[in-house]
Amino acid sequence: MNFTLALMGLSTYILIWEKLPYWGNWFNRIVEALPGPLAYLYQAWHCPFCFGFWIALALHAVTGIQTVEALASMPAYIGAAGPVVAWFLDALATATLILFGKLCFDAIAGPAIHGYQMTVKFRQGNTWE
Repeated sequence: MNFTLALMGLSTYILIWEKLPYWGNWFNRIVEALPGPLAYLYQAWHCPFCFGFWIALALHAVTGIQTVEALASMPAYIGAAGPVVAWFLDALATATLILFGKLCFDAIAGPAIHGYQMTVKFRQGNTWE
């Protein structure tokens, strides 16, 4: 199993939905200026699994990398549909890994932020709360 696509997809997800909206108003103005269907896609793809599926398809098309190497050679009885089925299944597997990565980051973010806040209070000489 190759985690490259999942890592690229997760980093793209974090950049687009968790970082760029807070790096000034320029990105938010771009999103607001998008035509209706594209603005809808931006909102609808906020789900890490949904975004992960589509970004996995795009990244596979651009890089040729697959998450599940076994899907590179589909059985002959599938015929011409083999590559389409392989891309679909690989994108599902990659999207699952992206969702898992996002859930892991969210799970460790709460305790990490709390620990950082406690350290700042300690350094400032404030009492623990």
